[in-house]
Amino acid sequence: MDRTLRDVAEVGPFFAVRTGPGETGADGGGSADDGPRAHGYRPLAELYATDPRRAVHPVRERAADVAGRLGTPELRVGASLAFQGLAARLWSVALGAAVLAGRVPDMAADRVWWNPALSAPNDLWLPHPSALPDSDDLAGQLAGTVLAGHLVPLHRATREACPVSGGLLWGNAGSALAGSLRVLHTWCVARGRTAEARSALDLTARLFQEPLLSGTGTLDAGDVSFVRRSCCLYYRVPGGGLCGDCVLR
Repeated sequence: MDRTLRDVAEVGPFFAVRTGPGETGADGGGSADDGPRAHGYRPLAELYATDPRRAVHPVRERAADVAGRLGTPELRVGASLAFQGLAARLWSVALGAAVLAGRVPDMAADRVWWNPALSAPNDLWLPHPSALPDSDDLAGQLAGTVLAGHLVPLHRATREACPVSGGLLWGNAGSALAGSLRVLHTWCVARGRTAEARSALDLTARLFQEPLLSGTGTLDAGDVSFVRRSCCLYYRVPGGGLCGDCVLR
């Protein structure tokens, strides 16, 4: 799976994930794994966890950081765009591997590490990459891995941390999936990999049949475009404007 993920990374920065356990000291001494946490990473499971004893909710902290970077005082804007950015990374890595290798990486929330201090695209680290068992239902594995395994708990955590519309967040999830498809499909077509381009479209269309995504927008397989039924609030960022798939268009 390590080789597969390196191949997927060639599609673009949103498709790349760091792999390997970490780095040893120059003299070969010290821990064999000084990695993710020592470098400021934390498992995504910690981001999603519900713990009222925490002084600062990590999702709220991330939303405030994103809002600050974008120059907006609205926490809900930061929360929306933070959700969409992470969703785009997760969809891209998983969909890319499914299309290009026919395997879905095991991206359980306690296996994928993330650095909240780094800017977009969110930097992900999978120290010990492996694949889910072979399956004839790649769309089902993608839905279980990304949608149920990450986006459902992230949706809950984001709503707990900030007053932002639940429907808007699911719209972000659909938009992020469509964006990953568009980049991957374009890459495949440009290299004459027509079978993989068709596979990307088929898998994405099946994912949009999932109840949580089915009402988020309309995917047009003809020109690989998507029109969502909600707005991510990017227009509220100073100088932001409207996204290409925005319902406000």
